Amino acid sequence: MTFGVDDAIAAGLQVLNRFIPDPNAKIAAEAELRESLRKWDDAQSQTNTAEAANPNLFVSGWRPALAWVCAIALAANYLFPYIAWLLTPWTDPKTPPPKLDNTWMKLVTTMLGLAGFLTYEKTKGVARQ
Repeated sequence: MTFGVDDAIAAGLQVLNRFIPDPNAKIAAEAELRESLRKWDDAQSQTNTAEAANPNLFVSGWRPALAWVCAIALAANYLFPYIAWLLTPWTDPKTPPPKLDNTWMKLVTTMLGLAGFLTYEKTKGVARQ
């Protein structure tokens, strides 16, 4: 489940509806809420751009590093047990296959999100070469 700007606005509007009875004041408060969230989003985008353009690996390299950590964790937890299971016919043919849980899906979607960020940075020309 993701939490986006629209969810933040909806949560803020629920608070506004409880504490601001005047409809005109609600409209003004909603506009102010949307503007502050837009400014926050713009500031975060500028931070991301500056971070990605930094030549220091410890500043700009955290996203690719996290992707590699996720890939290694995915392989260690899910790929290697299946490889070991595939090799068991030579040792014990009655061994059942490993069971999967839903953790792998969280890892994969995180990796895809990070890859999307990196692709976006490359298309904007701010990714480290």
